[in-house]
Amino acid sequence: MNKGELIKAVAEKAGFTNKDAAIAYDAFVATVTEALKAGDKIQLVGLGTIEVKEVPAKTGINPQTKEKVEIAACKKPVMKFGKAYKELFN
Repeated sequence: MNKGELIKAVAEKAGFTNKDAAIAYDAFVATVTEALKAGDKIQLVGLGTIEVKEVPAKTGINPQTKEKVEIAACKKPVMKFGKAYKELFN
């Protein structure tokens, strides 16, 4: 499912127009992005948690030259699904 298909499905389930669902989608993404940039953790009950994790620096290997390369530390957004949500698929 891509963004357009998701917007269409949400519009149908919620009784919105596609335009209103697209506005809600864009607002949701912008709000999540702002919260994560501010260092907040987002807990969506029944779905999971979205947060930013720090990845430490490490040494990697260039597969073409087999040369060791230093990979800098960085931050990355991660989503951990809740136990109840994961159980829906098993």
